[in-house]
Formats: sequence, structure tokens, C-alpha cells
Amino acid sequence: MPKVQTARGGNAPFEFSATAEKLFGEDFSGDGFVGDVKIFGEVEDVGRCFVVRGQIHCEKKFICDRCLTESTGEQVHEFDEEFDKSAAVDDVIDVTELLRDVLLAGQPMKNLCKPNCKGLCPVCGANLNDGECGCDKFIVDPRLAALKGLKIS
Repeated sequence: MPKVQTARGGNAPFEFSATAEKLFGEDFSGDGFVGDVKIFGEVEDVGRCFVVRGQIHCEKKFICDRCLTESTGEQVHEFDEEFDKSAAVDDVIDVTELLRDVLLAGQPMKNLCKPNCKGLCPVCGANLNDGECGCDKFIVDPRLAALKGLKIS
């Protein structure tokens, strides 16, 4: 469980590196995190509260939502949070919940192998990142298919 030491009247740097399961005490096996999650930051005493800021670096294995290939991508998530001075017990703040929430909330809505992923051909299912498949991609809207047989004289 990540806990950081405060520095009354100054800054205190911190660094953690472990698997997501060890850091947060939860099963993250289904989330695809690969290797260690690295957390760098500092705690600053700003008078009325402590400010905890830094970055989370991790690598995640996923299936691309467009082309369905297995991919791995590096993620960086920044955090900046104020903690009331009463949150510090013996000059230590538990930041487990903050870090877990930042990591999980920072996950992308779509996992893409690359920003310009072309996806799959809607006709034959070929991966268009590997090249064009040559299929005729014009698909008639089934609601308008009956108009195809209409003869206008």
C-alpha cells in the first residue's frame, strides 16, 4: 500500500515501483498491466494542506478495438491532489486510493494499436493496416435495398 512521508514546511519526494497487484492489494490480472507500475512524485507542505503530485508510468497489453491485434502501449498519468493535514498520521499519508483511482480513471475509452489504425475490412475481415484487400466496400443500406428494383420511366 503506497504511503508517502510528509515534510513539514517543505517538499518530500517519493517513488514506488511494483506490480499493480502489490501496490494496490487488488487483482488487476484482467486489466492487462504488464510489469511494474512506476510512480514518481512529491509531497509539498503548502501551509493549510499537503499537495501530492506526480506521475504514474505503466505498460498495458490490450486488444486493439479496430483491428483486433494484440498490442502493448505505454501510459503516463499525472496526478495533483490536496490532502487535509489531518489525513497525515505520524507524518505519513496513504495515497493508495488516489493512485488507484488515477490509474483506472485514466484508461482510454478505446484501445488502439496506433492512432491511425485502419481497422478491419467490413466485407472480408482483412486487417487494413497490412494493405488494401481489394473488396468492394460499398454496402447498400438494407432499408433502401427495395429501391434498387424500382424502374422509373
